[in-house]
Amino acid sequence: MRLLRNKLALVFFAIVAAAFSVLYFFVVPQLQSNLEQRKLDDLELAAKTSRVTLETLTDRPDVTADELDTRVRSIADGVGARLTLLGVQQSTGAEEPRAEDVRFYVITDSREQRKVPENRALAARAVVEGRAVSGRGSIAGERLGQLAQPLSYRGRTARVAFYSESLEEASETVSFIRTRILVGAGAALALALIGSYLVAQALSRRVRRLEQGAQEVAAGRFIEPLPVDSKDELGQLTRAFNDMQSQLRRVDVARKEFVATASHELRTPIFSLGGFVELLQDEDLDEETRREFLDTMAEQVERLQKLAVDLLDLSRLDAGSVALEREPVDIGELARTIVGEFRPAVVRHETELELHLPSRVQALCDRERVAQIMRILLDNALRHTPEGTHVTVSAERRNGAAALTVADEGPGLPDEQQVFDRFYTGDATRGAGLGLAIARELAERMDGSLGTAKSTAGASFTLRLPTQERTAAPSGRPGA
Repeated sequence: MRLLRNKLALVFFAIVAAAFSVLYFFVVPQLQSNLEQRKLDDLELAAKTSRVTLETLTDRPDVTADELDTRVRSIADGVGARLTLLGVQQSTGAEEPRAEDVRFYVITDSREQRKVPENRALAARAVVEGRAVSGRGSIAGERLGQLAQPLSYRGRTARVAFYSESLEEASETVSFIRTRILVGAGAALALALIGSYLVAQALSRRVRRLEQGAQEVAAGRFIEPLPVDSKDELGQLTRAFNDMQSQLRRVDVARKEFVATASHELRTPIFSLGGFVELLQDEDLDEETRREFLDTMAEQVERLQKLAVDLLDLSRLDAGSVALEREPVDIGELARTIVGEFRPAVVRHETELELHLPSRVQALCDRERVAQIMRILLDNALRHTPEGTHVTVSAERRNGAAALTVADEGPGLPDEQQVFDRFYTGDATRGAGLGLAIARELAERMDGSLGTAKSTAGASFTLRLPTQERTAAPSGRPGA
């Protein structure tokens, strides 16, 4: 019972068995009761129809016994039931007749050759209640449907027309149906057990295949995509498993490349620092050389610090734990603030910085993340260009979006698309190549974009962000 196919087969078997049990023990007995009740209803209708004829016949003083027998048999044949005409004897002096005081005698019967099917209790009830009363009885082991119809004679009940009809036909019909249900139930149970077992085995085989695939992936061994051989839920699950495995494969490859590249990026400055430490341990170094070594070591430490921060930002972005706020931000004003932070670096670099930052260029974004992107772009422009390079920072409204551009007249970009790849750098001594990758990721998380622009000289990066009006446009009137 631990196997899925056995459980499913048992469930199907139990459902079919329960359905046939309901038919056999509840529906069939109700069918027999309905058939018998219909016969009694037919007897009651026939008794009402024949009542006037019988009362008229028994009221005639000149009717002979032979004529009465003939008319009773004729009525019985028309009704399709046996008719017995009973005379009523009651105790005298009683104000109201009682069932135990009523006595009967047979006047005539439509089938004289057989024993009269008397049900005196039923006939007595009809006399006492003054209406037709139906019930069930038996004669010689044969079940009968019976009805007693009181007949009036000179203002009192003097006769009872007693109708009886066999119920064996209904019993035979029900017995036939029961037999067929048993045969059908046996065949259906066998088919249900075999069919459900085969279907369950097929389903179990597909589930087992998914289970084995999941175990392989969990162990770090990626497999070929599983065949999707149906459009049902298991087929959809298999398709989802293949998609998951494909994404996990890409993530695993990216993780390995990331670890290898990050290890390389960390190893270079660490080995460099180790070498300088060994050199500084030499007491014969002059002060100028020692100062030069210390400055270089400071640069490597700064590089390690920046790399550690960038790696932390990337891990948070990959984990989806970076919370972004959406608020209207004047990117022109924000750019002036960030440029102010870079004034010392601009002076050291002897950079000619030109600003085109009009007021009221608002974007719907996260202020701190946009500031981080601006710092990356400005740092990139100063770090990868010669001293004295002309750098321009501009902001504008363009095609319904807010755009911030940082352009320089340096050596330009070796590959305008590859510069956004992680750990890509044209000069390994000046960075780890993570800044632009982080900047583009942040821009896309804010429904914006970060791209390059083709220019004859230098490099140009443009950050585009949605505006408040553009975001609200779909809910407003078209063209408003």
